[in-house]
Amino acid sequence: MSTAQHAQVLAPSPEAAGGRRNIVGLDRQELTQALADIGAPAFRARQIWHWLYHRGATDFAIMTTLAKEFRALLAEKFVIERPAIAVDQKSTDGTRKWLLRFPDGQEVESVHIPEEDRGTLCVSSQVGCTLTCKFCHTGTQKLVRNLSTPEIVGQVMVARDQIGEWPSPKDGRLLSNIVMMGMGEPLYNFDNVAKALKIVMDGEGISISKRKITLSTAGVVPMIHRCGAELGVNLAISLHAVNDELRDRIVPINKKYPLSM
Repeated sequence: MSTAQHAQVLAPSPEAAGGRRNIVGLDRQELTQALADIGAPAFRARQIWHWLYHRGATDFAIMTTLAKEFRALLAEKFVIERPAIAVDQKSTDGTRKWLLRFPDGQEVESVHIPEEDRGTLCVSSQVGCTLTCKFCHTGTQKLVRNLSTPEIVGQVMVARDQIGEWPSPKDGRLLSNIVMMGMGEPLYNFDNVAKALKIVMDGEGISISKRKITLSTAGVVPMIHRCGAELGVNLAISLHAVNDELRDRIVPINKKYPLSM
């Protein structure tokens, strides 16, 4: 099964309660088409994009550059849905960990780590994991499903909600870096991860530079070149050993993609 097929099988439907579509996670083309389907002109997509990803709007009612009647129509057809916070933990050093819950009841963790000159958000890509790396607690859990694009983008939006970082600042960000190093193997959910990161990198929205995004993989070799070609973000490979014999025990995927390749 290909990575794209794997994502289609495991990712949830984009429809929210009442059959309304979650507008978070649509790329620009999809957003334009979704609006066209309700009779709205293309330029509305840019306005809504600004409200969603620059200002962090959680309700169509506050999008005051749109006519009141149009805002009502948007609320009738769409929702702005983020993951719910099940648990919010804060360490004495300022680190915050959120246990986030999705409409189907599944949960993942996101962690914000503040430093003097930056703040890094650790983002999950799957509920559980198929890998059994010895150093990772998620590796003791079974894979339940891939996260969808809105669920991945939603983790960034929740973090910015909680640290009060809307509208998107140009400098001095409390959330300046992202690492795809949370639950799951991001290269086994590449299509949704890539789409989410492109939304995060968009210069008219959240606008986090690809130079400040790192994707961590246990070593899914066939997807590494695609990641470089399509995203251009930093790549971190969890080696944890200098020879195949030891790495086979620590990172079992090494048996399929050994260091000697």
